[in-house]
Amino acid sequence: MSAPPALVIAGPGTNRDKDLSLALALAGADPTIVLATELAEHPHLLREARLVGIAGGFSYGDSLGAGRMLALDLMVGLGDMLKEFVATGRPMIGICNGFQVLTRTKLLPGALGHNAHGRFECRWVVLDPQPASRCLWTKGIEHPIHCPIAHGEGRYVHPDPDLLAEAGQVALRYRSTNPNGSVADIAGVCNASGNVLGLMPHPENFVVGRQHPHHLRGRELDNLGLRLFQNGVEAAAEM
Repeated sequence: MSAPPALVIAGPGTNRDKDLSLALALAGADPTIVLATELAEHPHLLREARLVGIAGGFSYGDSLGAGRMLALDLMVGLGDMLKEFVATGRPMIGICNGFQVLTRTKLLPGALGHNAHGRFECRWVVLDPQPASRCLWTKGIEHPIHCPIAHGEGRYVHPDPDLLAEAGQVALRYRSTNPNGSVADIAGVCNASGNVLGLMPHPENFVVGRQHPHHLRGRELDNLGLRLFQNGVEAAAEM
C-alpha cells in the first residue's frame, strides 16, 4: 500500500507544522507542509490530498483572536474546497491553533475561549478517548493518551455538551485535571460524520517514547499519541 498524500497547513506564526508532519510520516502518510496562502494559489494540492492537518502554534501572533486570521485565509481562498474535502469523508485534524481555526470556519461545533484562570498553560495532560464517539481518529483506542498542552485560549465552550456527546461528537475528555475550564472536560470534538477532529492538546508531541518526561521509566508506551494518527492515515488510505 502506497503512503497516502497528506497536507499540513501552516501559517505565519505556527510552530508545530514539522511536529505534525513527523507524526503523520511515522503513521505511514506522505506529508507536505504548505502555507495557507500558497495552498490557495495551488488548490490542486488539496484536491490530490487524502488527509489534511492544520498545525498548532500562534498563527499571525493570535492577532484579533486565536486562529481568526488563518481561518480567514482558508475560508476566503479555499472555503468551498475545504467543505467539499470534508464532505467526501477524507480525514482532517486541527490541533491547538488548528482546532481554533476549525471552529472559526464552522467545520467543527463550539468555540474556544480564554483559559478560565486567565493564564497560559504549558503542561502534560492525560486524555480519555470516548468509546461512544463516532470519531475515526480515536476509533479503537482503549488506553488514555498522554500529551502536552500549550495554550492561552483553550477553554472549549458549547451550549449543549450533553447533546454533543449523545451525537457521538465528543471525542476526547481530560482525565487529568481540566487545565482550562473546558465545558464537561471536553478536550476534543469531531464533526457529525466523524472524519474531522479538533483538539487542544498536542498528540503530535508524543509519538516516540523519548518525548515523554518519564520515558526512562518505560511505562507510557501504551499512551502514545501515534495511534491517533495511524487511525487517520489508515482511513485516508481507504479513500
